[in-house]
Amino acid sequence: MHYRLLPAPLKPRADKFYRSQRSAMRAAAGAELWVAEDREIVAALCLHKIAHGHWLTSLLVDNTRREQGIARQLIETALADCPTPVWLFCHPQLSDFYLRLGFAPCTDLPQPLAERLSRYQRNKSLLACSRTSCAGLTAQGLEP
Repeated sequence: MHYRLLPAPLKPRADKFYRSQRSAMRAAAGAELWVAEDREIVAALCLHKIAHGHWLTSLLVDNTRREQGIARQLIETALADCPTPVWLFCHPQLSDFYLRLGFAPCTDLPQPLAERLSRYQRNKSLLACSRTSCAGLTAQGLEP
């Protein structure tokens, strides 16, 4: 398995992956696009610069490749050199997964994210989480 930042000209490959999974997600313009590849893309996520940090969106793993640690490794690779806070929104049933990766429930969001979360929560149940750094992950046995 190979994890990497996908060069912008290859963005259509990620969109093809999202479509193959019957997902409405797309690789956002201007975002860093990180992928896990095993001949083809098997997982992807986007990192958007926002405020004084990053917003993690569009994490998706191929339906046939779930429960193999791919999402965890993709997140750790994407955030390995990220010294700023990272925020994300997740469904409540995924909160334990993100907690194990050093994220924590968050109520203090940058204004653009707070507004977006408020809009999203009109239609679905989502939690906001943040991670300030990779510090402490080694102690938990979760080295990137």
